[in-house]
Amino acid sequence: MPDNPLLETAFHIRWSALTPAQIEPAVMSALSRAQAAIDTIAAASLESVAFENTFLALERATEELNIVWAKVTHLQSVADSPALREAHNAMLPKVSAFFARIPLNAALWSRLKAFAESPAAGALVGVYRRFLEETVADFRQAGADLAPPQQSRLEELQSQLALLTQKYSEQVLDATNAWQLVVEDERRLQGLPEHAKAAARRNAESRGIGSAASPAWRFTLHAPSQEPFMTYLEDEVLRREMWTAGVAVGAAAPHDNTALINRILALRAEKAALLGKAHFADLVTERRMAKSGARALAFLADLQSRAAGPFVRECRELEEFKAQRMGLPPAPLAPWEMAYWGEKLRRECYAFDEEVLRPYFPMDRVVAGLFELAGRVFGLRVNERAAGEAETWHPEVKFYDVHDRRSRHVGSFYADWHPRESKRGGAWMNYLVTGGPQPDGTRAPHLGLMCGNLTPPADGRPALLTHREVETIFHEFGHLLHHLLGEVEIKSLNGVNVVWDFVELPSQIMENWCWERASLDLFARHQTTGAMIPDDIFAKMTAARNFRSACATMRQVALAKMDLLLHARTAEFLGADDVESRARAAVADCLVPTTPPAPTVVKRFTHVFAEPVGYAAGYYSYKWAEVLDADAFTRFRNEGLFNSQVGAEFVEKILSRGNSADPMELFRLFMGREPDLRPLLVRTGLTS
Repeated sequence: MPDNPLLETAFHIRWSALTPAQIEPAVMSALSRAQAAIDTIAAASLESVAFENTFLALERATEELNIVWAKVTHLQSVADSPALREAHNAMLPKVSAFFARIPLNAALWSRLKAFAESPAAGALVGVYRRFLEETVADFRQAGADLAPPQQSRLEELQSQLALLTQKYSEQVLDATNAWQLVVEDERRLQGLPEHAKAAARRNAESRGIGSAASPAWRFTLHAPSQEPFMTYLEDEVLRREMWTAGVAVGAAAPHDNTALINRILALRAEKAALLGKAHFADLVTERRMAKSGARALAFLADLQSRAAGPFVRECRELEEFKAQRMGLPPAPLAPWEMAYWGEKLRRECYAFDEEVLRPYFPMDRVVAGLFELAGRVFGLRVNERAAGEAETWHPEVKFYDVHDRRSRHVGSFYADWHPRESKRGGAWMNYLVTGGPQPDGTRAPHLGLMCGNLTPPADGRPALLTHREVETIFHEFGHLLHHLLGEVEIKSLNGVNVVWDFVELPSQIMENWCWERASLDLFARHQTTGAMIPDDIFAKMTAARNFRSACATMRQVALAKMDLLLHARTAEFLGADDVESRARAAVADCLVPTTPPAPTVVKRFTHVFAEPVGYAAGYYSYKWAEVLDADAFTRFRNEGLFNSQVGAEFVEKILSRGNSADPMELFRLFMGREPDLRPLLVRTGLTS
């Protein structure tokens, strides 16, 4: 066993043994071995090049480093601390520069090209052919054919982008954690659901705020606190205070991201220009399903045109509803009124309050139902390890093993669902170990994780989730299955390592089962009585599914359009004035009119600015993949929600294949044709 636990290769990670002080020696050691392996490939004689000592050797060269760095970055996202952040950030530019240098290594590239142009390369088929083609394309897209001065500049850009985007992410987290709202008069909490009020009181008590005699309630900008507050609280002054704080995240000193955004955009544009692309959007989309920034924008324009009429009607309807209730002439709402009046209108239209669903979604039953569904559809058996059998990074984290129809241990995963101040916001899936088929014919298990910031348990009761939080769990589990069920021999082509406008298909298709009566009946049971969702509530829930769906569609279009325009017309957003005003003007036709106008999310848009690439010029992928998932789910709707044969085909043709073939080819294998937009329009109620 290595002296440094970060370098251990055991499947079960000793999280308690990992410390910030170990990061630098472990990363430097792994970097040294990875560089030595690459140097060996680059030193091979051109006459001796073969698939094994070039492409396959390169695949193996960075495996240890990838595993070490995955542990470090994961800890930084779920257990942030000053020491961990400092250690991570000290190594980040070194790791980024190392990976940026690989395709710029002239000797290495010459060996890869020499084999790629040989008769032996022409004889490769299947996943080996795909791996060769993808690697060559990766190298070219990363600057392998550039002159040395341009390569040197590209390497600098990569390192700078890694640091700048990490800083952006930290500032969003720090700004979110820096704000609190303490309420000492319970009368001001009218309208707030009891679970949210109880959580706020516990939050205050945990900080030593208030007492049994003089209770207080503490609210934060974390979603489980913010969302019910903005949706139900009658006190408009308090809602405005929270909204003002929320839109200031990343926009106010000392956590203002303005300068970082300008610098990130400028460096991305320079990177694209160095690589011969008109802009960063074309660089990113070139090898994705969209193929170009223009095609991605055209896709969004088509969706926008289909939603435009209903969008205007929905905006007007909400204005007229508030006006009628208040005895005032219709006028745009304030941004801090939107969720509040939207919920009142939903109740008026459908006599449906989403909060009535919470008792039917205790987290333990939701998770058990998800696993039951995975068993019926995909032939999987998911078992939780007993406490103490597998180490985790926090006591709340659970560990599970997954076996398939043949009783093979296909993989294991961690689940970490509740917010902590040391944990970044949002929900995500990631992987720590890639197993799959081995050279000796065996199969090694995969290791992954799911994280979120969902409603926590309270007063000895399980966490009671919103329906949207249920969808989030199903969504991340879909990503996880993509990793755990991978059968790709080349690890870098396994699972979620696919183009980003395809990667959301396995996750988003899982959300469909959250709306079907038969699948809800597997897990949606009242926390105390065990009763299923009553028919009248289910009818109201499904009737209200597309409430303001055009506004929801337009919001996603606005985010995706802003992202693409920032990266396709970067020069228009850089300059002396604030990037916010220009970003807002670029998507104004997609925004709900409010007074005052609401700022965009550009300064807290972590999808786009928290990683060197991430979802940058790729946020459209969510809507693109919605077309794929709505269409693909029609097979289950038509052939049986729990049809194990269709499930087996989805595993065989999509989930197990990773990036071993072109994504459109995989979609056609499953559906027998190319994607059809109509199922999405039907699902969202946007058909005429």
